[in-house]
Amino acid sequence: MFRIQWYVLPENKNIWIALTMIYGIGRPRSQEILGELWIDKFSKVKDITEEQQKAISDYFKELVLENDLKREVNWNIKRLKEIKSYRGMRHNLWLPVRWQLTRKNARTAKKLLGRARVRPVLKK
Repeated sequence: MFRIQWYVLPENKNIWIALTMIYGIGRPRSQEILGELWIDKFSKVKDITEEQQKAISDYFKELVLENDLKREVNWNIKRLKEIKSYRGMRHNLWLPVRWQLTRKNARTAKKLLGRARVRPVLKK
């Protein structure tokens, strides 16, 4: 049983896929970590030795993951809202932020907000 950051990694998965369960680690970062530690990315979690487990957990202590990363992202969004930037306004209204169209897309956001709330802001 391999436990990292309050997660018990499934033993039948490849290690590079299992590491992506941790918030802040995607597939490219997982492969980068395993490459630096000279661990085969196609080995199963149950085949990882104790030394390799310790090396992975020591490497994770240097990274910003989980709650710290979520807190940092939330602070960045809050800062955008406070300075009233365009992106901050879009976050405030629960609309798509990164230049997606709302005329045809973002139907879910418009349904949740209702037309009365979205329309006046988009006219300004």
